Amino acid sequence: MKNVTIKDVANIVGVSYSTVSRALSGSPEISEETRARIVEVCRQMNYTPNTVARAMVKKNTMLLGLILTDINNPFMSELAYYVDRQAHEHGYNILLSNSSKDKDQEREIFELMVGHQVDGIILCPCGPESSEALTQLTKRVPTVFFGENLREIPESYISVDNFRGGEMGTEYLYGLGHRNILYFGKRRNSTTHQLRADGYENACKKLGITPHYFNNTFNSTSIQNGYLMAKQLFSEKPEFTAIFASTDTNALGIMKAAEEAGIRIPEDISLLGFDNIRDASLPRIDLTTIEQPMKLLSSVAMDCLFQKIQNEQSGYSHRILYPNLVERSSCRKID
Repeated sequence: MKNVTIKDVANIVGVSYSTVSRALSGSPEISEETRARIVEVCRQMNYTPNTVARAMVKKNTMLLGLILTDINNPFMSELAYYVDRQAHEHGYNILLSNSSKDKDQEREIFELMVGHQVDGIILCPCGPESSEALTQLTKRVPTVFFGENLREIPESYISVDNFRGGEMGTEYLYGLGHRNILYFGKRRNSTTHQLRADGYENACKKLGITPHYFNNTFNSTSIQNGYLMAKQLFSEKPEFTAIFASTDTNALGIMKAAEEAGIRIPEDISLLGFDNIRDASLPRIDLTTIEQPMKLLSSVAMDCLFQKIQNEQSGYSHRILYPNLVERSSCRKID
């Protein structure tokens, strides 16, 4: 089928090309009667505006790019939901893509979105080196990084205070009487996870207890990976009274392995997660966790991006939000 153009609509209505264009853009110069007739013809002909051509005229596309590392991760999918809602409230649509933590794929996607003339991009980077690798591209489009502490790098980013979250979780378990706390899922290839583990270790030192780690042997975090690692842990018959999981997905994997091993949570081992994904509040899970305030994080990220879109000379900002402790039933007090 031939694509219907704005000129085809103009011929059917019997008006000029510019009249149709002004009517669809909401110009007050066009009467409501004429506008209604044009809109009805567009509907009948299944006319779709050419967004690229419109962008050349208006200098914007009302499109935003969102690049995630793993859309299958519950945390990432929830982030995508809130960013999408925030975008629609401001009249924008989202182009969503997944880098699969592949640096080459991340760059290809970024280039593709720049080619589609998106007005701005929110990026969950593959790692801290992503900002340097994409420097020439981020100069061409307003960009906000999400979830990685870029520290001294002159790029805008939004993050929760992962270091403080690690401290907070450890202090909470200590307050319940736990002195033998295992940090589960430490990863060296992620700034976010390293900061969480550093916060745990710092709190252990301040509280006078010995830090213990069970390292993540995978390059990613998921329920299945958490389950496989926890099976290995429980086969070694650990004597820890509490486990601080680096993510809620790891914690869900631990719960599954614990049930298979006959280990009761929290009667035998207390379990604390990090993120507060939606599944954490389900009745049979009821996971105590350190919350990343997702709705607030996405709102702040969007505000930062809109500021950069409206003022290209606005520079960069580093915004680190405070985490929250969400108490449920997976941790218990001991003597």
